Amino acid sequence: MMKEVVIIDGCRSANGRAHKEKGWFRNVRADELLTGVLDGLFARNPKVDPGSVEAIFCGTAKQVGQTLDIGRLAWLAGGYPEHVAANTICQQCPSGMSALEHAARAIMVGDGDTYIVAGCEDMLHVPMAMGIDFAPRLGKRYPPGSITMGATAEKVAEVYNVDPADMRQVALWSNKNAAAARDAGKFDSEIIPIEGEDEEGNKFMVKTDQWIRDDITLESMEKMKSPFKENGVITAAMSSPLTQGACAMIIMSRDKADELGLDYNFKYVGGAMAGNDPTMMGVGPIFAVQKLVERTGISLDQVDVIELNEAFSSQSLAVLRELGIEENAPFKKVNLWGGALALGHPLGESGARICITLMNIMKTDKPDAKYGMATLCGGFGNANAVLFERIK
Repeated sequence: MMKEVVIIDGCRSANGRAHKEKGWFRNVRADELLTGVLDGLFARNPKVDPGSVEAIFCGTAKQVGQTLDIGRLAWLAGGYPEHVAANTICQQCPSGMSALEHAARAIMVGDGDTYIVAGCEDMLHVPMAMGIDFAPRLGKRYPPGSITMGATAEKVAEVYNVDPADMRQVALWSNKNAAAARDAGKFDSEIIPIEGEDEEGNKFMVKTDQWIRDDITLESMEKMKSPFKENGVITAAMSSPLTQGACAMIIMSRDKADELGLDYNFKYVGGAMAGNDPTMMGVGPIFAVQKLVERTGISLDQVDVIELNEAFSSQSLAVLRELGIEENAPFKKVNLWGGALALGHPLGESGARICITLMNIMKTDKPDAKYGMATLCGGFGNANAVLFERIK
C-alpha cells in the first residue's frame, strides 16, 4: 500500500534582482542562499532532526559554476550531516517541482520517510548562457534561435493570437497583487530573511522580493519595445526578470509526521511531467495539467487555487484560455499574490516556490479550498504540474 505524503513546512529567500550593481544578493553565493533557507527551515521545525533526512532533492536549471551539484554542496557547506544523501535535479524551470515529485514518490514506495525538497538558482553568477554547448544535430530539427526563451514567447503570442493589451493586463495585475500581498505581510511566513546589500552597499536583512514594480502602469508599458523580435509584442514588462533565490520544503510520510507529533495541512496527491514543442515551450502546462487531471481524476472545476508560473504574459494567457480556467487578468483563482512577472523567476527554484506560495494562500486567503494546483513551463519544452489536497 502506498504511503501518504504530507507537507510539513516550506520557506524561501526573498527573490533578488540578478544585477551586478543593484541586486540585493549580488555578493551572496548561491550555496549561501540555499543554506540560509535550510537553516531557517530547521530552526522553525525543531522536531525534525537534519540527520533523520533520507535525502535532499534540489532543483536547478544550471548545474555549472556556483550551482554545480548545489543540493549536495550547499548541504555540506552548511555543516549538515555527511551521511544524508543529495540529488540535484534538472528539468529546466520545473526542476524544483520535479524534485518534489521524485521525493514524494520515494516516500510513497517506502524508500524513506523524510525528505528535503529544494530549489535554487542564481542568474547573476550563473547566467543562462553559461556552459551551453547545444548538440549540432538540434539545429537540423529546430531553426537556430527558435528555442530561445524570447523567441518562444513571441511565437506563442502569434500562434495563440494573444493581444498585447491583454498581456499588459497580466503584467499590471501581477505586480499589483504582489505589492498588495507584500504590504499586507502575506509573504512573511514563507520568506527567511537573509543578509544582502542595498544599491549603496549598506548591509540589511532582505525580507521582500526586489522585482515588484510599485509604479507600473498600462501607459508606461505601451511605450516599451520588444527586445526579442523586430516589431515583436513581448516586452520586458511581459517577461519574467533575471533573479536570484532559493527555497526548501520538508515533506514526510503521514505516519512519520504523526509519530513525531507534527502539524500539517496538505498532502501531495500527484504530479505529471509533459513535453511539448520547444519552439513554443510556454504552453507546456496545458499538456501537464491535462495529464494530471486524467491521472488523479480531479477536474479543474474542483481546484480552487492555482499557481501558474508567469514565464511570459503570452504563455500564461494561452495556457489559462486553452484549459478554460481564466480569460484575462485580474484572475479569480490564479496567482492571487502575483506571479513571476513581479516576484521574479529564479528558474529551477520556481517549481518549488510556487508550491510553497500556493499552500500559504490556501491557509490564509482560501481556508475552505480543498484542492490546489501548481504548474509551470520550462526551457526546451519541459512542463510540470502537481496537485495538493487539504486534509486538516
